[in-house]
Amino acid sequence: MTFVSSAALLDAVVLAVVSQQEDGSYGYRITQQIKEVLDVSESSLYPVLRRLQKDQCLTVHDETANGRNRRYYRITDLGRVRLQGYQGEWRTYTQKIDTLFWGETP
Repeated sequence: MTFVSSAALLDAVVLAVVSQQEDGSYGYRITQQIKEVLDVSESSLYPVLRRLQKDQCLTVHDETANGRNRRYYRITDLGRVRLQGYQGEWRTYTQKIDTLFWGETP
């Protein structure tokens, strides 16, 4: 069974992945890291990167690597604040689901 990946969840995981690299990370690498744990296509992740840039959660700069242009994304202070909000919401959500699945109390 595959769970649906909402726009908010994709925003959260993109911010989480980008935040792990102090100097930022490039688009292909970000998508590959996310695809290791979520069943999503690259074509659905690039619009997320663009939206987060537009929302000022990510900054973007281009670098040449092996003769090719790479677009690097770096999380902003606003992006970190938004990520912390997502993390708190995720913790609450998973605790509630755990209670339903296993009868555990948070």
